[in-house]
Amino acid sequence: METAAVSWLHGAMSISVREVVPILRMFDVEVTKRFYVDYLGCSLDWQDGEGDRPVYLQVSRGELVLHLSSNHDDGTPGSAVLIEMRGVDELHSELRRKGYPFLNPGIEMAPGGGREMQLIDPTSNRLRFWERARPA
Repeated sequence: METAAVSWLHGAMSISVREVVPILRMFDVEVTKRFYVDYLGCSLDWQDGEGDRPVYLQVSRGELVLHLSSNHDDGTPGSAVLIEMRGVDELHSELRRKGYPFLNPGIEMAPGGGREMQLIDPTSNRLRFWERARPA
């Protein structure tokens, strides 16, 4: 008799991953909101917790969804997230116009012939906005 786990290993069950959402560590909730909402242009979708309690929140912009957590066991400061996108030049221009005093990102060549703009959030997490190379 085959168990569910063995059946899954043999492909008999239908498994589908819908979405992967990174959980990034944060320390200062207000500074984090200022970066993700005011600078990056994300919406604050929801927040659980406040004050001295751990805070967990979701921000999004278009198809980009990120979770941010002050729980000591969620994420590691300095993590990196690769965000595949189109329109890196437009995003770069938008962010430069905001005059954020803590960052002045550029666009560089990236692996695979693509182009990339890296942002570092207040907890030193790196957001790597990567655009694929256009076919020749």
